[in-house]
Amino acid sequence: MVSPLTTTRRATRLMHIPRTQARAAQAAERLIAGDTWTDLDLVFAQPNGRPIQPRADWEAWKALLARAGVRDARLHDARHTAATLLLEQGVDIRVVQEILGHSTLAVTKRYTHVTDTLARDAAERMGRALWD
Repeated sequence: MVSPLTTTRRATRLMHIPRTQARAAQAAERLIAGDTWTDLDLVFAQPNGRPIQPRADWEAWKALLARAGVRDARLHDARHTAATLLLEQGVDIRVVQEILGHSTLAVTKRYTHVTDTLARDAAERMGRALWD
């Protein structure tokens, strides 16, 4: 579903979501909910199909951090992590820009971080280019 509650016109866009266990889990929730299921074609929904309330989403995020034993972080910080992980997986920065919905590459570059993995990969590539 494309929500009318986005920050900008550009924020409303098609997202490619991998088909994983999430679809199966949602199908199970739909069966359990029966007639109370509200089909809004949401990727992430409450067990009854309705939108997740922002406060509940925030509480679930904080609980996840606590269970994982990692430092406290804003939910927004996960966008920075996602951008950096995508780059580490070899995803082109312009694709990362599109996924995050940034209007310029400069904004995406501020979101990403150069990790040891990325720096090591760049050095190895340069070595291969020079000496292989």
